[in-house]
Amino acid sequence: MKRFISFLLSIILLLSMSITSFATDKTIVKENENIAVSKTVITEEEQKQLESLPVEIKAKAAVLMEVSSGKVLMEYNPDTKLFPASVTKIMTMLLVAEAINSKKIPLADKVTCSANAATKGGSQIWLEEGESMTVDELLRATAIGSANDAATLLGEYVAGGETAFIDMMNNRAKELRMKNTHFENATGLDDTTDTHLTTARDIGIMSCELLKHDFIRDYTTVWMDSLRDGKTELVNTNKLVRFYSGTTGLKTGTTAKAGCCVSASAERDGLHLVAVVMGSDNSNDRFNTAKSMLNWGFSNYSCVTPKISKKYFKNAEVIGGKENFVKPEMPSILPVIVKKGEEDKIEIKVKIEECLEAPVVEKQTIGNVKIMIDGKTVSEHKITAKNAVEKLGFAGYMKKLANFVATGEKEYPETTEKH
Repeated sequence: MKRFISFLLSIILLLSMSITSFATDKTIVKENENIAVSKTVITEEEQKQLESLPVEIKAKAAVLMEVSSGKVLMEYNPDTKLFPASVTKIMTMLLVAEAINSKKIPLADKVTCSANAATKGGSQIWLEEGESMTVDELLRATAIGSANDAATLLGEYVAGGETAFIDMMNNRAKELRMKNTHFENATGLDDTTDTHLTTARDIGIMSCELLKHDFIRDYTTVWMDSLRDGKTELVNTNKLVRFYSGTTGLKTGTTAKAGCCVSASAERDGLHLVAVVMGSDNSNDRFNTAKSMLNWGFSNYSCVTPKISKKYFKNAEVIGGKENFVKPEMPSILPVIVKKGEEDKIEIKVKIEECLEAPVVEKQTIGNVKIMIDGKTVSEHKITAKNAVEKLGFAGYMKKLANFVATGEKEYPETTEKH
């Protein structure tokens, strides 16, 4: 019996040594969600707002937004300035995505780590000065593991330096009309700043912009990944990526100042929503709030793309031109967000100028399409000239006049146009 117990203890010891050895070979990179945060204090006015909302909001601020239009479907303190923590990296990823799409930087580019990037604290992949990684690897580290060193290095590579990248972030925020946002770094670290602030609405705006880049989902929807031949393991803190149907991302963030934050996006039946939650007391509250908002949005709204008959797109007459008519070009109609059951309330109004004066340039606005619901315009699209029409000279004018006198017909009758 003693021999058996001794043998059993030996086996247990060997297993424990193996497990310890295996564990030391891998580094797990994951955003810390166990930080002690300041508790939310709610005023009487805020309590009234919360009670009027269709779902329970456990946060300092929240917004539910439709991605393609930016339409706000639900809001609570949407313009209150708060610390965003690592949700900041949505802007970092947006600028990187735009640089990739514009061919400024390829995903395969190798980037050498600077001394500055290597010193960043918080969530990190422990980049060493002089170490090289591809843009793809750094983007994975940023989107999945929320690595501050990787995010900083990407910013330096895109802009040439950290300060230049921060300027890019703030300039892009202005272009997107993020009116209450100021960035001081690419990471969201706020231990040395009181002015790195944004709002739930502004986070929604930059989230919608990032989601225009379809390839970013290859990063933001990944639950687990690895770098350095499997030695560095990346784990996504966004639990909705794993458990919520239709998830497209996007980013979590937690600091003592910010509390627990998330910008959570999902798409179902063509309806793409983003729920922004800022300043929750704990991680479960942020995810439950985001999930409740998304569920409510999918239950109450639908996405409809109005169909417009080509018969409404008749040629516009041109006076004094080498041609008598200009062809209208049908615009791309964006989807419209409507409450479920109200799809038949969508109205379409098409207006094209009946008569234009030459010259007409290609892409010149010659009319518009209005999409209306209950008499209110929800979207408007320009109708443009498909072709240019040059101004007729004196000789050409006399020739057309003579032809009209002889035949009584215009040279380019509208009835010959095929749609």
